[in-house]
Amino acid sequence: MLTSCDKDVTELAPFDRLTEESAFTTPERVELAVNGVYDAAQSGFYAGGAVRGYPFGAAHVEQGDNRGEDMLNLEAFYAITYGSTYNAASANNVFHFETLYAVINKANIVIEGVEKAVASGLITAQVGNAYIGEARFLRALSNHELLVHFARPYNHTADASHPGVPIRTIPVNTPARVEEARQQGRNSVKEGYAAILADLDYAEANLPDTRAAGAKISRATKGAAIGMKTRVKLHMRDWQGVVTEGNKLITGTVAPFSSPIGGYALTASPDGPWASNSGNTESMFSFMNTANDNASVNGSLGQMYNALPGARALVAISPIIWNATFWPANDARRAITTSTTRAIFTRKYRDAATQSDWSPIMRYAEVLLNVAEAESRLGNSLRALSLLNAVRGRSTSEVYTLLVGDNLTQAIVNERRIEFLAEGMRWKDIHRLAKEGKFGPAGIPAKVASAPVVLPQYEAGTGKAVTTAIPFIPYDDFRFIWPIPISEISSNPVLAAQQNPGY
Repeated sequence: MLTSCDKDVTELAPFDRLTEESAFTTPERVELAVNGVYDAAQSGFYAGGAVRGYPFGAAHVEQGDNRGEDMLNLEAFYAITYGSTYNAASANNVFHFETLYAVINKANIVIEGVEKAVASGLITAQVGNAYIGEARFLRALSNHELLVHFARPYNHTADASHPGVPIRTIPVNTPARVEEARQQGRNSVKEGYAAILADLDYAEANLPDTRAAGAKISRATKGAAIGMKTRVKLHMRDWQGVVTEGNKLITGTVAPFSSPIGGYALTASPDGPWASNSGNTESMFSFMNTANDNASVNGSLGQMYNALPGARALVAISPIIWNATFWPANDARRAITTSTTRAIFTRKYRDAATQSDWSPIMRYAEVLLNVAEAESRLGNSLRALSLLNAVRGRSTSEVYTLLVGDNLTQAIVNERRIEFLAEGMRWKDIHRLAKEGKFGPAGIPAKVASAPVVLPQYEAGTGKAVTTAIPFIPYDDFRFIWPIPISEISSNPVLAAQQNPGY
């Protein structure tokens, strides 16, 4: 149930295997069990038990990118996701679902076990609450990932009463609980988001402001929980809520902005979070990978996205975003790339040899742009513009000056496409914006088809038209969201009756 974790993740001498009965019998084993939840999130299992990058190794990045238009899938690995040809048995979406619920179940096991350890006096309430805060942070992260792939966005209905995903808060670890889980249906999207915010509120109240250098980014903190709340509230279209949470992490009225919690700040160069992805001021939370503990060659960002010798180079940057006029040709972020005779690839992930690139979840740049969009939506253009230009201005002198209203909101959304390119964020933005149909595609966007050579289509910042052989899919099409996996509905008759329409 709680398998061993490499010492690079746990910073403890690993046990070979812990049963639930033994996992919460010493303080050291309790901490090892907590780290097991991180390990499940970092690398889950694929068909046959092979270690892969589900859900938060490479998979959440690749899934989020390949559902959008700004990255270009070149091989069969993510062709089903890229072309929207998935079904209830397709491996990519099935294992994303299953491994996310595996993280949630391990988090629930840890929460229950830690509560018992506190009650027995094995650990203090303060230590126990912090451990539970970590588990609830990871549970919230997993539930949100499920909602943006398997459910319609928050604003699909006026009260968000439409089907979400099952929200599980107790371990499925006994025959009785297995039977209970087999009868659990889908919570509403509103209920799902309420559960996520409750978890993040708890995490904020109980997690430390910062950690020692080796765990500052790889273990959940108060700032990471608050940052996640700005993301979640953005999806809820709770603009004032985004600002309220973001203000906890932003000091100053003009750049450079910084956070009084955790000391977060933009790095001087846009390359800063990638040149040292395990130790920089901007990364707020990432999943650790090392040469000894990673999601394998088939689950590695350095393998999938890198085009340097030894890498598989499966996903490139699309000429759609490369040619966009809102991305200046002299922007320093264009230098974080590698060109081949075939296409242009990101260099955010650089270790194809040992797979040690960390998997990014949240950066301070996102908090600034989350608040910028919320302020723009509320009509507070001056602050929104200042936050936008803080991110844009470190990469290019071509900052914005007189934008207001919808033009400003559109510029912020465009900036997100540049800043978070190859970080899996594009689908999250498409998902939350598609129903509105104003600042992004009103559905799954048209995409460049995989081809042996696409390099001639790249012309930086020119607005050159690009051939999109994979057609646009409107928001109302059933393919906009993924099906509940066949493995789930075959064992749960309630969920079988609640399958997403069209599948």
